[in-house]
Amino acid sequence: MNIKNARIYRLSATLPVTAETLEQALSEFKTRPLSAQEFAHTGFCQPLHASINPLVTQLLNGVLVVAVKTTQKLLPAAVINEELLPKIEAAEQEKGRPLSRKEKQQLKEELQLSLLPRAFSRSTITRAYIDMAGNQIIVDTASASKAEDVLALLRKAIGTLPALPWLDNHKLNSQLQLWLQNKSLPAELTLGHNAQLKAPDEEGAKAAFKDHLLTHDEVQAHLQDKLVTQLQLSKAEVCTFTMRDDGAITGIKWADAITAKNDEMGYEDLQARLEADLYLLTSELRSVLMAVQGSVGV
Repeated sequence: MNIKNARIYRLSATLPVTAETLEQALSEFKTRPLSAQEFAHTGFCQPLHASINPLVTQLLNGVLVVAVKTTQKLLPAAVINEELLPKIEAAEQEKGRPLSRKEKQQLKEELQLSLLPRAFSRSTITRAYIDMAGNQIIVDTASASKAEDVLALLRKAIGTLPALPWLDNHKLNSQLQLWLQNKSLPAELTLGHNAQLKAPDEEGAKAAFKDHLLTHDEVQAHLQDKLVTQLQLSKAEVCTFTMRDDGAITGIKWADAITAKNDEMGYEDLQARLEADLYLLTSELRSVLMAVQGSVGV
């Protein structure tokens, strides 16, 4: 069990739910197998493991864990085009004229429907952590659109979800400039070794540094005409991560001291082990988020 990314949202009001009421609300939007003619479906699934039934897991630190499963049929464009071209040619011969764009699109849609029952399907699971004490929702994805999809389904199930950006982006952008200069860093955080910058003009010249000493003059010189868009930060013996200028945290890599902390538990009691792992990671992540938020402000 791991947390690799964090799209963070601030709740402007306390959610009117408990683990029990949330479980009931999510059960109405539970994942299910795709029908023969269905292209995709999104629903809530077990957040810990397919064999552990609750749709909501409450951790000892008050965090509620949920997960959204998206199942989608795979219809590669190459496969569709290979079968579509003969149909277009046959239709044009029959009509004695080239088909219009609308007619080609209609043939394509009919072909897709005929192929759906034979198509393979692929599923992805995205977890979300509702920090009731911290009044935040963290979605484990680097994709803004996937995070919004999770929030939309939660909002549909609960009926309300007053989620706002967790940071003031203007303040964050200013702080990123300072942090790259090794100034005003959040408590207990230090500079990592990766950064990306981009010029704010139309040309948008970029500079990227990986495994680099970021305080070096070669890097610092780019601050004269570019803005920091991504900056790696580190908390000793806990994790390294990339802070992005849109407020997302990506590429979280946990220190061995963290990932091995519960190893003595083993996996005999799978639920207890997974809950312990998530309790540890969400608690450490909460500490990191509080440090960043304390430095940037909302």
